[in-house]
Amino acid sequence: MFVLDVRGHPLDPCHPARARRLLAAGRAVVVRHTPFVIRLKDRSVADSTVAGVQVGIDPGSKHTGLAVFTGHGGSRGGRYAIQLDHRGALIRDRLAARSRYRRRRRSANLRYRAPRFLNRTKPKGWLAPSLQHRVDTTVSWVARLTRWAPVATVHVEKASFDTHTLSAGKPLEGVEYQQGTLAGYEVREYLLAKWGRACTYCGASGVPLNLDHIHPRSRGGSDRVGNLTLACIPCNQAKNATPIEEFLNGRPALLAKILRQAKAPLRDAAAVNATRWALWRALKATGLPVHTASGGRTKWNRSRTGAPKSHTLDALHVGELETVTTWPSTILVVTATGRGSYARTTPDRYGFPRLVRPRTKLHRGFQTGDLVRADIPAGKKAGVHTGRVLVRSSGSFDITARCGRVAGINHRHVRHLQRADGYGYTTRKEADRHD
Repeated sequence: MFVLDVRGHPLDPCHPARARRLLAAGRAVVVRHTPFVIRLKDRSVADSTVAGVQVGIDPGSKHTGLAVFTGHGGSRGGRYAIQLDHRGALIRDRLAARSRYRRRRRSANLRYRAPRFLNRTKPKGWLAPSLQHRVDTTVSWVARLTRWAPVATVHVEKASFDTHTLSAGKPLEGVEYQQGTLAGYEVREYLLAKWGRACTYCGASGVPLNLDHIHPRSRGGSDRVGNLTLACIPCNQAKNATPIEEFLNGRPALLAKILRQAKAPLRDAAAVNATRWALWRALKATGLPVHTASGGRTKWNRSRTGAPKSHTLDALHVGELETVTTWPSTILVVTATGRGSYARTTPDRYGFPRLVRPRTKLHRGFQTGDLVRADIPAGKKAGVHTGRVLVRSSGSFDITARCGRVAGINHRHVRHLQRADGYGYTTRKEADRHD
């Protein structure tokens, strides 16, 4: 649990059992429900020894992992884990829908806003709103963690793989092909992303995949990454040193596709790298020390510690480390939901208004998105329901809890736990260690 001193300055996190004892003894008060933050009444930073914590970040397209951990030497111990779910796809779809509505009204000669001049230029470092959202939400949560915990260092993945290792310098040959940088994890991570984690020849997935030379080395093929692909064990053994033109003699379409894809770079590399560079610059602007590493190193670290694959465990394994002693058994899943809409109407599939929204979002002291607790004494909905609320002016609210949505709860049974902040919160179990 996160702990603040009497003046609101962050102290080292504590165990939940200790937080309960402090609250029961009256030595602390609750500051925030989710994530749970308490403030001590009788201690300040000057009276405490603060060791500090570190934050690991595993950026992703749909999900970003955040891990708060303590480190001594090369050992790390996980203290808190957050999975941040982005809404970039929703932003993209709504912007595209707005563009279609406007285009349709212009073509139908209806009332519309005239198109702007077409020589507008974008500022340097501009990102599409769906991409900028990922950067902004991640930096926002790092800033929140800085307010709740004494963050000393940030570790972030700058790329899924080290492109400099793959393209610049000499090709992988001999023992370097077998071992490579970080025991070949940079090369394998690149090929897994490029070829879709499936066999290139038969399309099999979920099976062990070997690195295969498109043009065999015995016939003059190189060890460069552009000549490498993935093949399952039967296809790899069947192809052996056969030229690919002979191996795929009866499948010309597949042959053309493989040769074309082998020459093309990874499609999403430019967009992913642009987002992560922007995230790195935004984190540097916070003034915290920021250390970067590649996804290949993260995967190598997980293989040495026996940790399963997850966004939060990837964040815990970012950068240089020797071992991970422990990690949280439960993680907080934070879903970006937004803060509502400014629109007074909701359009139908053709772009015409189908209803009128009220001018105010606050009803009976609540607004949609608040984290609430409803204690219903009797009836079909009897019980305790905790979750995000959907309000109505009639005073009949809906609560989205972990077990599902409960509709028609009277506002008199509802009390606040936390005001809406643009995010929804759930918890789930972390993956268990495997060897």
